[in-house]
Amino acid sequence: MANPKRKQSKRRSANRRAANAFVAPQFATDPTDGSLFRAHRVNPKNGMYRGRQVLNVEV
Repeated sequence: MANPKRKQSKRRSANRRAANAFVAPQFATDPTDGSLFRAHRVNPKNGMYRGRQVLNVEV
């Protein structure tokens, strides 16, 4: 089995882990009422998805 020839530094390990840091979610704006919602998902405020009414939402 292959073994590392040299010890990996703490800095190198930390840099590798930092690349997987969390990022804030992107939001899309609804053209009908201007509310913000996650992209590629149903808008929870009005139940619309890609211009179609998908969910019946009580207002």
